[in-house]
Amino acid sequence: MINVLLSVAVGIAVAVLVKLLNFSLLAGIIPGTIAMLAAMVLLGRRSFMKLQAVSQAVQAELSSLTQNQKEQKVKVDKAIKLLEGALPLGKWQFLVEGQLYGQIGMLKYMFKDHDGAMVAFAKASPRDYLARAMQGALLFQRKDFGGMQRCFEDAIKHGKKESLMWAAYAWCLVQNKESDRAMQVLARGVSENPSDEKLKKALTDLQNDKKLKMKAWEPMWWQLGLETPPMQQVQFMGGGRRPRFMRR
Repeated sequence: MINVLLSVAVGIAVAVLVKLLNFSLLAGIIPGTIAMLAAMVLLGRRSFMKLQAVSQAVQAELSSLTQNQKEQKVKVDKAIKLLEGALPLGKWQFLVEGQLYGQIGMLKYMFKDHDGAMVAFAKASPRDYLARAMQGALLFQRKDFGGMQRCFEDAIKHGKKESLMWAAYAWCLVQNKESDRAMQVLARGVSENPSDEKLKKALTDLQNDKKLKMKAWEPMWWQLGLETPPMQQVQFMGGGRRPRFMRR
């Protein structure tokens, strides 16, 4: 937000300068607008570079995770602190704070700090569909089915091309004995993704009274924490779509 205000201030300053050079105020609008946009790009880039540095540090911590739970906790805690340390940048760049909270929530959720994850998810952007799906999964486990559905509706609204969002939503509905609603969700998913064979098969299986199996979405499916991976092997950020860090 500060970047926007500074950019507007630059634009106004240029327009006023043009006026002081004995041109009309109207003549200063075009150079003022150009200066404002240029400042917005430069300031946004500066914020992005700072976020990118944090992103690289976070990824370095997470890419070296081992099976040792004590070591995992140390590295994940450090990654979370790095993200939390970047939160003040949200005052400078629009949308950053909500995205950072989403990433913090995802890390806390995947490493079983569910209370902490819920606090972070409450501050996350509703457009962060993976974070919203994880929040929906957590609410499902807490038997808050109304909240679960609201979160998954956000997830499929903003991540409609990610078939896991539709499948995970349907899976939760099936577990809650709402197979008809699950089929409606999958039908919506197929409508949005007519070439997605995984969604088509999932819908056909439910229509034929078969079990909805999530194998097609592994290993990303395991990140939602709704089923236990074989041999307790958590596939963190492995394959498929990874949790996003610092895209904006």
